[in-house]
Amino acid sequence: MDRVRHPAALIRTAVGACWILLVLLLAGYARSSALGLDSDVARGVELMPWPPAKLTAALCGAALLTVPLGFAVDRVLREGGRRIADGVLAAVLAYGLSLGLDLLAGSLTALTHPLPAGLGRTDPVYGHLAPVLAFMTAVGTDGRRRWRTALAVTLGLSALSGLVTGYATPLSLVLALLLGWTAAHAARYAVGEPVGSPTEEQIATALAGTGVRPAAVLALGPSRYLVTQRDGRPELDVHLLDRYAQASGLLGHLWLALRLRTAPRPLGLRPLRAGLEHQTLLGHAASAAGARTRTPVAVVELGPDCALVAYRRIDARPFAELFDEAPGQDGAPDGDQGGSQGGSQSGGAKPATEPATGPTDAELRDAWQQLALLQRRRIAHRSLSPSTVLLDAEGQVHLVGLARGEIAASDLLLRLDVAGLLVVLALHAGPRRAVRAAIEVLGPGPVGAALPLLQPIALARRTRDALARHKDLAADLRAEVQRRMPQATAVPVRLERLRPRTLLTIVACVAVGYVLLRFPNPVAVVSGADPLWLAGAALWAAVSYPVASFAFSGFVPEKLSFRSTLAVQTAGSFVKVVAPGGVGGIALNTRYLQCAGIPTAQAMSSIGVSQLFGLLLHMLQLAVFSALVGADAAAAGGEGSALPGGWVLWLAGAVTAVVAVSVAAVPSLRRRAQTLLRPLRAEVLPRLLDLAQRPGRLATGVAGQLLVSMCFVVCLYCCTRAVGQHPDFDAVAVTFLAGNAAGNVLPTPGGLGGVEVLMPNLLAVTGHLDDPSAQAAVLLFRLLTFILPVLPGWAAFAWLKRREQI
Repeated sequence: MDRVRHPAALIRTAVGACWILLVLLLAGYARSSALGLDSDVARGVELMPWPPAKLTAALCGAALLTVPLGFAVDRVLREGGRRIADGVLAAVLAYGLSLGLDLLAGSLTALTHPLPAGLGRTDPVYGHLAPVLAFMTAVGTDGRRRWRTALAVTLGLSALSGLVTGYATPLSLVLALLLGWTAAHAARYAVGEPVGSPTEEQIATALAGTGVRPAAVLALGPSRYLVTQRDGRPELDVHLLDRYAQASGLLGHLWLALRLRTAPRPLGLRPLRAGLEHQTLLGHAASAAGARTRTPVAVVELGPDCALVAYRRIDARPFAELFDEAPGQDGAPDGDQGGSQGGSQSGGAKPATEPATGPTDAELRDAWQQLALLQRRRIAHRSLSPSTVLLDAEGQVHLVGLARGEIAASDLLLRLDVAGLLVVLALHAGPRRAVRAAIEVLGPGPVGAALPLLQPIALARRTRDALARHKDLAADLRAEVQRRMPQATAVPVRLERLRPRTLLTIVACVAVGYVLLRFPNPVAVVSGADPLWLAGAALWAAVSYPVASFAFSGFVPEKLSFRSTLAVQTAGSFVKVVAPGGVGGIALNTRYLQCAGIPTAQAMSSIGVSQLFGLLLHMLQLAVFSALVGADAAAAGGEGSALPGGWVLWLAGAVTAVVAVSVAAVPSLRRRAQTLLRPLRAEVLPRLLDLAQRPGRLATGVAGQLLVSMCFVVCLYCCTRAVGQHPDFDAVAVTFLAGNAAGNVLPTPGGLGGVEVLMPNLLAVTGHLDDPSAQAAVLLFRLLTFILPVLPGWAAFAWLKRREQI
C-alpha cells in the first residue's frame, strides 16, 4: 500500500512544538502565575467529593490500558490493523519525549510540586497520558465517535486523578497532552499515511451506480483513468481525488498564499468533500456559460479519503505539446500569418507527429472568446497555463483545469486571467499576435487593465516556469500593449502581502528583541552617566544634522534651501525607524529633490553620487583608523593587539583583486557586472562631471561626508567617557565605522540588532573595555542618535509634508 506524507501533519507538528515552547516559557518566566494556578486548582480539588485516592488512581490506570488496547483490537478486526505499527511508533516517541523533557525541564519548579511524605517532587510531564493520546491519534479516530468519546473521558478522568493524588500539576498535564498530540503527527508525517488506490473494478462498480455503463477502465497515469462505455456512449475522463491530490505541493501553495493577496486557497486545506463540490460546481458553471471545458457527468465518493469525478472526454491536446515555445516570431506584418501559418486560416488541425510553430490567428481569437465567455459570468480560471489550454482536431480551443477557479470573482481575478492567457498565447504565437487577438475579442479596455498585472508571481506555476525561460517576454508584452494603446498605464499593482525581505525583517527584529533584553537598564545607565560628557555627546549628535545638510547640498548643483534640507536630514531620523538600512533615507532625499523641481533622473544621480562618495570615504576612514589601531598596538609591544593594522589593507586589496579577476574572466559575472554598472555610467558619471565644474560644492560635499562620520565618532567617544572609561580615539572610530557599515547592510530598521551586537564587542576588544561598560556606552550612543531623534524627526517630516516639500 502506498504512503503519502501529508503536509498538514507537518504543520500540526510545528504548531504543537510552538505550544510546548510557550508552556515552557510560561513555566520559566511567569513562575508566580503558574504556581498560583497550581494552588487554585489544588484548593478546588480538595472541595470535590472524590473516592479514595488509591482506588481512583487504579481505575484510571486500568482505563488508560484498556481503551487503547480495545481500540487496537477493533481496528485489527475491521481493517486489518494497517496503522497499528504507526500508533506504536507514536506512543514510543511520545514516551521518549516525555522522559527527555523530564530531564531538561526538571529545574522548572512551576511544573512540579513536592510529593507527599517528602518523597521528592513530581515529574515535569505527567507522562501517563502522552503515549495513549499519541497512539490513538496516530492510528486515527476520525469517523469513530465512540472511541473518541472514550478517549476524552479516559484522559479527563486520569488528569483529575493526577491532580487529586498530587502527582500532576496543571502545566504538566497540558505538556503531556501537547507532547502526545505532537508526537502523533510527527510520526504520521515521518512514516506517511497509507493511501489505498481503488482498483479498476471498484471504479467501474462505483460509476455504474450513477447511470454510467462502463465497459473498460484504463489507468492513464497518477489519479487519472479512461473509461469506455457500452452502446457507443462517449468516453469519460475520470479524475481521482485523494490524499495524493491534497498533499501535492501544499507547502508551496501555503507559502504563495502567505505572500500573495490573490492566491487561491490551497486544495489540501479543504475537506475532501468541499473540494469535490467546488470542482463539480465550477465545471457545471463553465459549461452553462457556454465555454468549452470538461463537463462533469458523474461524481462518486468512495470513502472519507477518496472520491471520483468523471468528465466527458475531450479529444484535444495542450498547447505545451502541440506548439514550440517561440516568442518573438512575429516577423510578419499584422495582416500576414507568416511562414507556416499560411493555409491554416480556417483553423485546421495541427499534425500530430511533430509540434507546429504556433497557433493560427483564428485559434488565438477562439481562445480569447472562451475566456470572454467565462468572464461574462464572472468565473475566474486562476490556473491558465500551456497545459490547461487545449486544442482539438477541429481547431477549437478548450479551457480545462478549473479546480482552483472561483465563481463571482472580483475584477482583480478576472484581470489576472487576462494577463495569464496573454503570457500563454505569447509563448507560442509571440507578443504581437497574442495582443492583437486579445484586443480584437476583448477590446482595448480589459487588455490595458491587465497590463499592470503582467507579474510572474501572479501567474500559474507552469506559466511562471515557462516565462522564466523567456525573461524578456513580459517586457515585450508590455511594450506591445503600450504600442497599440499608448494611453494604457503600466503602474504595477502590488499583489504581495508579504515579501521575503519583510519576513526576514520580522525574524531579525525578534532576534534583536532577544539581544536587547541582555542590555543594561537604560534609566540606570543615563542616571549613572557623567552629565558633562553626556551633554557633550548630545551636542555632537545634534551638530551632525546641519553638517549632514551641507554634505547633502554639496552633491546637488542646484541651489537648495538650507532650512528645508536641514528638516529633511532631521526627518530621516524618523524614516529610518520604519525602513531597513539606508533605504528610507534615500527615498526621502529623492522625493525632496523631486519636489524642489529637480528632474527624477538628475535627483537620483545626485543621490547616487552622494552614496558613492560616502561609501568610498567610509571605507577609506575605516582602513586608516584600523591601521592606526594596529600601529598603536604594535608600539605597545603587541599586547592585546585588537586589529592587525598592516595586513587589513593588504587583505582588502587581495580580495578586491580576486573579485575583479573573477568578474573579468567569467562571462556571466561580467554581464551581471555590466548590468549593475550601467546606471553608474549612464547617470552618476555625467552628474559627477557637472559637479567637477563646481569644485567648491564638491569640496563641501566631501568635507561634509567626512565631518558627519567624525561627529558620530566624537559622540560615541563622549559616551564612553560618560560611563567612566578612557579608550583610544582610534579604537572608538573603528568601532563606529564598522558598526555603522553593519547597520546599513542588515534588513532591520536603523540597523537595529547588528549595531547593538557588533559595537559593544568591537569596543571591548579595540578599546579594552569590560563588557558592561561597552554595552552601556553603546546604549547611550543609540539613545542619542537613534531613539531620541525620532520625535523631532517626526515633527520635521510632518512640517515637510504640510509644505508639500516631500
